[in-house]
Amino acid sequence: MLPPLARGARGGEKPPRLPPVTPRLTAGFWVAAYLTRLRLANIPAFVVRRGDDTAGAVMVKQSPLDGTARLFQRQFDPLAETRRWIEVAQGPEAEVDARLQRERTRDPDLWVIEVEDRGGRTLLEEDGFEG
Repeated sequence: MLPPLARGARGGEKPPRLPPVTPRLTAGFWVAAYLTRLRLANIPAFVVRRGDDTAGAVMVKQSPLDGTARLFQRQFDPLAETRRWIEVAQGPEAEVDARLQRERTRDPDLWVIEVEDRGGRTLLEEDGFEG
């Protein structure tokens, strides 16, 4: 016979259900897929900094080639229980680059991708890029 805790919480009650685990892609796989989608859309993009292949965070810098830039980062939305891309910086490219440098100093596993498109496209709003 199993001890009470092995059978469940408090004398035979069922243990609480945990939320389902959503499988996530490794950072390296996600980056490769993202670069492929950008290439297929004829949008130039480059890995500026390679992070940890399995668990590195990813930031995307979008440059419309006019001296300005925008910086995007994935964040978990607890209300929707999903991950989504948010804009974390916008302005002169030098200021966005300074923000990126601070992030890189804090997180050695960080991936940085630079997307260069005069129209400001990143494709981050498309299906498949949220997680």
